[in-house]
Amino acid sequence: MNRTQYYNYIEEHLITLSTRIQTRGKLNILDVHIHSETFFANLCNFVFHMNFKNMNEFKHNVESIDLIDDENKVIIQVSATCTKQKIESSLNKEILALYANYKYMFISISKDASPSLMNTIFNNPYTLSFIPSTDIIDKTMLLRTILYMDIVTQKLLYEFVKAELGGLIDVVKVDSNLATIIKILADENLSAPVESLDLNEFEILKKIEFNDLLQLKSTIDDYKIYYHKINEKYSEFDKGGSNKSMSVLQMIKKEYSNLLNKDLTSKEVFIGVSNNILNLIISSKNYKEIPYEELVMCVDILIVDAFMKCKIFKNPRGYQHVIT
Repeated sequence: MNRTQYYNYIEEHLITLSTRIQTRGKLNILDVHIHSETFFANLCNFVFHMNFKNMNEFKHNVESIDLIDDENKVIIQVSATCTKQKIESSLNKEILALYANYKYMFISISKDASPSLMNTIFNNPYTLSFIPSTDIIDKTMLLRTILYMDIVTQKLLYEFVKAELGGLIDVVKVDSNLATIIKILADENLSAPVESLDLNEFEILKKIEFNDLLQLKSTIDDYKIYYHKINEKYSEFDKGGSNKSMSVLQMIKKEYSNLLNKDLTSKEVFIGVSNNILNLIISSKNYKEIPYEELVMCVDILIVDAFMKCKIFKNPRGYQHVIT
């Protein structure tokens, strides 16, 4: 799907930019910070349907205000630091007395905001409209909004990010076992009739319900039938090394574990694991390009297989393995 392709590209480049900002900040190299303000002004216009401008266009180095939308009366502080001290210091600058009827937002372009920070009460002497739970924005919140954008806006944002960042971010590629197993799976005729499986349908459904994944039940049902086929492919794969299939499953599990620390629904976690694994494969040096739709299908088959092998998502009490 084009939506997946657009989102994956945007996500990869925003996360890379975020990492670069954080690393360069530690080295006191601030050129990326400065140029990022205009980039994030345009990004926020896509995400929030606003008309932000870089404040430096009108007045240089204004404390507490990096982006401004006079039409909608919103100001934004863009920062690589996301702490109570940083936000409160910004809210206490005297310049904000001139914007007392504006809404204040704080965007962290490097580190994600902690849940406790979103529920903190801040000293706001100039009484700007500021609700921490919704007006503190980090990259995870931005990406979640982007994920569910309408396809037209998402495509426009993709083209903008590609124009701004596409030629600047170069990832060193290395071989991966994920790319190899995808190639093995892609070479298989998956349209051939599948032999009758001794799958414990009741247990599979129980795990789906337990993890609130009913919205993805059709996807799981479509691909669970390849359970034995995947086992065969893993056996074939392991002829080149006893830990190869284990490394693939552990990478899927790692991506799943990383997403558990974020405020995501089970559906978002499942899709996030699939998207992250897809990105890892595309970024692999040994990835042999196949049609995008086939790649997405093969990745989803691997994710469903990991789900059934109990590598991702919790098992309900008394859960029995999928095979009867």
